[in-house]
Amino acid sequence: MEEPKRKRGRKPKKPVTGTMDFQLTNPNTASPASDDALFTVTGTLEIPETDLPTGRRKRGRPSKSPITSKSPIPSKKPENGVLVNPPLRRSSRSVLNNGDSELVISERLNSENPLKIVPSMDAVVKVFCVHTEPNFSLPWQRKRQYSSSSSGFVIGGRRVLTNAHSVEHYTQVKLKKRGSDSKYLATVLAIGTECDIALLTVSDDEFWEGVSPVEFGPLPALQDAVTVVGYPIGGDTISVTSGVVSRMEILSYVHGSTELLGLQIDAAINSGNSGGPAFNDKGKCVGIAFQSLKHEDVENIGYVIPTPVIKHFIDDFEKSGEYTGFPNLGVEWQKMENPDLRKAMGMSLDQKGVRIRRIEPTAPESQFLKPSDIILSFDGIDIANDGTIPFRHGERIGFSYLVSQKFTGENAVVRVLRKSKILSFNIKLATHKRLIPAHIKGKPPSYYIIAGFVFTAISVPYLRSEYGKDYEYDAPVKLLDKHLHAMAQSKDEQLVVVSQVLAADINIGYEDIVNTQVLAFNGKPVKNLKGLASMVETCNDEFLRFDLEYQQIVVLRTASAKAATRDILTTNCIPSAMSDDLKT
Repeated sequence: MEEPKRKRGRKPKKPVTGTMDFQLTNPNTASPASDDALFTVTGTLEIPETDLPTGRRKRGRPSKSPITSKSPIPSKKPENGVLVNPPLRRSSRSVLNNGDSELVISERLNSENPLKIVPSMDAVVKVFCVHTEPNFSLPWQRKRQYSSSSSGFVIGGRRVLTNAHSVEHYTQVKLKKRGSDSKYLATVLAIGTECDIALLTVSDDEFWEGVSPVEFGPLPALQDAVTVVGYPIGGDTISVTSGVVSRMEILSYVHGSTELLGLQIDAAINSGNSGGPAFNDKGKCVGIAFQSLKHEDVENIGYVIPTPVIKHFIDDFEKSGEYTGFPNLGVEWQKMENPDLRKAMGMSLDQKGVRIRRIEPTAPESQFLKPSDIILSFDGIDIANDGTIPFRHGERIGFSYLVSQKFTGENAVVRVLRKSKILSFNIKLATHKRLIPAHIKGKPPSYYIIAGFVFTAISVPYLRSEYGKDYEYDAPVKLLDKHLHAMAQSKDEQLVVVSQVLAADINIGYEDIVNTQVLAFNGKPVKNLKGLASMVETCNDEFLRFDLEYQQIVVLRTASAKAATRDILTTNCIPSAMSDDLKT
């Protein structure tokens, strides 16, 4: 029997699985490239063959089935400035027309992939600062000014937070809002060098229009998601990087040379991110980006100032009208993990604590505590033999966290073990006084000049200026030893050195003296720079004798030295023989 002839045209295909892409965007946004929420929902349409109508096909390519869907549900923007995506369960009806039949398909978002809450970025601002740093080599003048840019964000009370190092030695500070072409002059209200936070404000009312302040959230847990927003290097527009909290402990704050609570995250923090907020997945601020670890063996390690430190800074300013700093216990301590050591110190099996090695003579604690005392608890919280306290579930942290939570001038109850007796002291806490201060708080450096000898007081910025960022390796050993271990015996004590010798006929043979400590003048010990200047200016002896370290001495005739000073100042264009703070 002859087979029936095949009709012309392409062989019909069976229906296959199809895909629909839904692009949901904020209806108020001009383009999908906006910084607001943008996500894609992909659904698979299973079209069973039995549900499709059968019938004679027409010649040519089969017609496509039109697909229609309802418009996406618009995003909502609550009053707190957080953009909330549509609910997790959404049903969109799609209709397929094929001949006289109709197929209705329901599409539902996967609940296993929850939609993210994107924080409002309008509160994040770009900070422009003009800096004029002091010149420690030539302390009577300043260096050439330079500009920098960083990030900040608006908080309540018409204020802006940023990093302290972003506005250090500022001459002018300006702020620029997201999407604006105007820069607004800002006023610096407070600078917390230890915690690396600065507080700004803007007097122009136009700056605050349409800006909702950022709200602070709780301290995040490990593996919590964080989003860092700011204006880092590489572009002019706002940037967003995300990661998780990977560590939480007492960190070294590089700018303030202090140790406070900090968060380690794996989100990228680059130059320009400083001062920008870090948000959690609910759009709340959980910290301020401030430093990162750059090393060939590590990647993506950034650090964030957590909310307890931020709130301490803000509360401190609101209470006293200025920044007073973080208090310090003023002691150096030793772990008591060795059982023989604990027994020798008279500790029972159930007692734990740390041993006091040294006490700062200028600290209030020196009136109550003694070396070899065992600190058992601070404000009722027991301290372990390794110096830690319970922090959260499964976590421990150094007990210095308890001290840093206090304010300057507040009291704390310290319980110690002394010669097998338990004693309790109510101690008033104060800030730490260092022989070599970690910063000069924006003030110009002090100096005094006589016969070409430039005397100044040592500070960490001075060491960094003289020996670079690796000053801890390159500075003279004796200066480093005093920097790391020496303690001030009085609150006004300073480490005075001969910074350099300006060449002149009167100081021939002394030109190579550089950064050498001055121990005494005419047999009297040198306590600070102001005291040295006063002794030299009022000296009526025939000679000026300076005793330096390494058993060096400098001897100058008094009348000749004072006369030569005027010529040296004129030659080197120096306006005065001493800084303004020494004249009062």
